[in-house]
Amino acid sequence: MGWKDTAEPLLTRMPAVRRPEGHVPFKRKLGWTAGVLVLYFFLTNVYLFGLGGGEGSDIFGQFRSILAGGQGTILQLGIGPIVTASIVLQLLGGADLLGLDTQNNPRDQVLYQGLQKLLVLVMICLTGLPMVFAGGFLPADPAVAQSLFGSRSATGLVKWLLFAQIFVGGVLILYMDEVISKWGVGSGIGLFIIAGVSQQLIGGLVSVQAIGANQAGLIPTWLAMLVGDISFGPIAIAQDPQVGSLLSAGGLQALLFGAGDVIALVTTLLIFAVVVYAESVRVEIPLSNTRVKGARGRFPVKLIYASVLPMILVRALQANLQFLGRILHAQLGNDLPAWLGVYQDSGSGTANPVDGLFYYMAPIRDPGDWMWFVTGVAQEPWQIMLRIGVDLTFMVIGGGIFAIFWVETTDMGPEATAQQIHNSGMEIPGFRRNVSVIEKVLERYIPQVTVIGGALVGLLAVMANMLGTIGGVSGTGLLLTVSITYKIYEEIAEEQLMEMHPMMRQMFG
Repeated sequence: MGWKDTAEPLLTRMPAVRRPEGHVPFKRKLGWTAGVLVLYFFLTNVYLFGLGGGEGSDIFGQFRSILAGGQGTILQLGIGPIVTASIVLQLLGGADLLGLDTQNNPRDQVLYQGLQKLLVLVMICLTGLPMVFAGGFLPADPAVAQSLFGSRSATGLVKWLLFAQIFVGGVLILYMDEVISKWGVGSGIGLFIIAGVSQQLIGGLVSVQAIGANQAGLIPTWLAMLVGDISFGPIAIAQDPQVGSLLSAGGLQALLFGAGDVIALVTTLLIFAVVVYAESVRVEIPLSNTRVKGARGRFPVKLIYASVLPMILVRALQANLQFLGRILHAQLGNDLPAWLGVYQDSGSGTANPVDGLFYYMAPIRDPGDWMWFVTGVAQEPWQIMLRIGVDLTFMVIGGGIFAIFWVETTDMGPEATAQQIHNSGMEIPGFRRNVSVIEKVLERYIPQVTVIGGALVGLLAVMANMLGTIGGVSGTGLLLTVSITYKIYEEIAEEQLMEMHPMMRQMFG
């Protein structure tokens, strides 16, 4: 008896969102999508009951923008468990250890979906338990222990209460993603990333906070640098004395790399332009329909064929490595071997690596991590360059590898795509109407474009981090937001076209 026969009773009974039996009208899709987004924003503002010390220290740190969720809220884990489970499944599938034929076997499709849900539940436990019980990342409030259990020392029970809440949040975001995938527009993971990154971008433009902490938005900062202290009724913006005016000695440097963040603004706009342009670069393979005489089409093989979503997998792998390092530091403290990592408190309750293996494997977050000639970074130039080299290698090579895995596991590879084209009644003019012939034509383009596109996206993500972005959004988060928004726009246009011409839905399946 194989593992499929043993696990089938469990995997087939995993709760699932029912698929629509027929076509879902576009307005209803928008309604489901909007409803889930409202629920997502609501849950990111529901803070954990029993949490002491504010929101706790964010163990995800710079990865928060791409893992979505909210620190100290019921969605503390965000999409992290879903992404980690996808990494495990892609690695197992790439090594052909599962033995599942998800393209042609309905039973294997059900088993794969059940296995994915089971792995997500396991990852929720493996991620959530260390957050609550190790290192004090989500500290329990003794006052809650006193009020609930009559003893301030019963914080262990409060920790289990905290874990139960983030476990429920992890399950909710899993099924919210499934609702959007089956009943809405786009994917839930993509929409949650857009929601979180958009909040940061808007805050990076217009938020009014202490400029001395370099947290104010660009517009208030520029106003303060130009005209000095500003007040609008109850709101007062004080000029940072270290920034001064644009005419001072450090004014230009502050405008470009400091509070003014002009370089970050230029980088953000450039990333938008490059991704939109890359999405439009494609090789178009002509197709003709054998069912409708004269009907023709084209199959586009885009430069970013695998989309930017594989970058989530690469960054999630880095996030899990940094997560492991912080857990080890929290448990071992000074006993942690220096070659593994030397940690320093960042001032916000979060310890960051400043030397050792975990330092070199940490991605570049902003210009302050590498501009030793401007910001006075404590590390030696050779250490900084080594860290940049590791980050570039990890993202470029990892981007290409995970792009290949993504294409194969999402039925976008040459074999699966050729079968889809054949089943829709399309063929390539001048070639025999045969699946293997279509597959050979696609093999000339899809594998090469997939690797090039994945490597390009990895390079763009690192460069965006090095130059900085508005609101401190990570380069990967910005790339994901632009690409996912563009794809949602294309999907909405396609849905509207199908609504206007129902015959096209039948023609193209």
